Amino acid sequence: MEAYVLDWLNLLLRWAHVITGIAWIGSSFYFVGLDNSLTPPEDPKDREKGIGGEQWAVHGGGFYHQQKYPVSPKKLPDHLHWSLWESYFTWITGMSLFTVLYLFNATTFLIDKSLFNWQPMEAVTAAIAFFIVFWVAYDTICRAFGRLKNGDMIVGALVFLLIVVASWLSCRLFAGRAAFLLVGAMMATTMSANVFFWIIPGQRKAIAQMRAGEPVDPIHGQRGKQRSVHNTFFTLPVVFAMLSNHYGFAYGAKYNWLVLVVIMLGGALIRLSFVLRHKALATHQPVPWRYAVIGVVLLAGVVFAIMPAPPAAAEAGAKPATFAQVQAIVQQRCVMCHNAALANKGVRLDNAEGISHNAQMLYQQAVVQKTMPLNNATQITDAERAQLGSWFNAGASTQ
Repeated sequence: MEAYVLDWLNLLLRWAHVITGIAWIGSSFYFVGLDNSLTPPEDPKDREKGIGGEQWAVHGGGFYHQQKYPVSPKKLPDHLHWSLWESYFTWITGMSLFTVLYLFNATTFLIDKSLFNWQPMEAVTAAIAFFIVFWVAYDTICRAFGRLKNGDMIVGALVFLLIVVASWLSCRLFAGRAAFLLVGAMMATTMSANVFFWIIPGQRKAIAQMRAGEPVDPIHGQRGKQRSVHNTFFTLPVVFAMLSNHYGFAYGAKYNWLVLVVIMLGGALIRLSFVLRHKALATHQPVPWRYAVIGVVLLAGVVFAIMPAPPAAAEAGAKPATFAQVQAIVQQRCVMCHNAALANKGVRLDNAEGISHNAQMLYQQAVVQKTMPLNNATQITDAERAQLGSWFNAGASTQ
């Protein structure tokens, strides 16, 4: 019953997390795109009002005229739309899901004793420390170098180095599946922290200055934009990390930390091209697709780098594994979690009928995706996976 309840919590929290994440990412992408698509206002009266940029758009059968005040309007409207709860609820649902699935089941999902043999509470504490240490280090970098000449380049390089170190360390301490997700959650936590500690407080201070009749300090808008830009470059790497737990060939690769870093870098470069595209279209300049091309090349490089070696000629011509061989592998590697007493996910593999009924799933999870056994806790070998694959491709006979 407990496993059933946890499965439902996992499903519902994942559903809520995806919904709120879509809302947050959509809002972020929209405002970054809008900010980079603005052109100087054509009407002199608008310029006199302090409007720094505008955009005309058509959508859903109507026309929209968006205008931006770089610092503040002369008169504050009674009602303002705030973009904050999308971020907060995305983090709340994501952290709840991470707690239910990984922290609550640290022995199963977080710890790989072949990498680092520690107790569940130690692993949980270390995982939480990743969120805190990364945020403190990132925030310190932004404070120290963000306002220097070429500060954006310095901050970008140092934050990238920080992510590389965190990825390497995570993949050395935790099971590959958890390590990838932990890095993504660490970056997502920083994104929400940017909203909570910098973007929203800065906006509140600017509004308070306006209502008090004081001049608005432009530093609040500058800091908010800086952190917002960082968030948009984090987005695609974070989404990849969240999806990666379904693909064992990625997090199970020999140099999995490098796979994670290169794919996240490729995603960030692709996002950079789309950010610059908005500016290019607004100013009628060529779209700088070179960053997206580099990002795609990096992704293609990972695909080829971790591609499994083709079977040797002798192996390719060999007879498929017999059912007796398959049953022996399953008995040794799978049955401890898929039996009459403990049929995880409703899958039993402790008899011929169960193996035959679940042959497709066995092939998909153990051979193609290599996500099972979980964290390879039972040390199934590549040769054994190949035997399972040859048996399935030959018809999965139980004779």
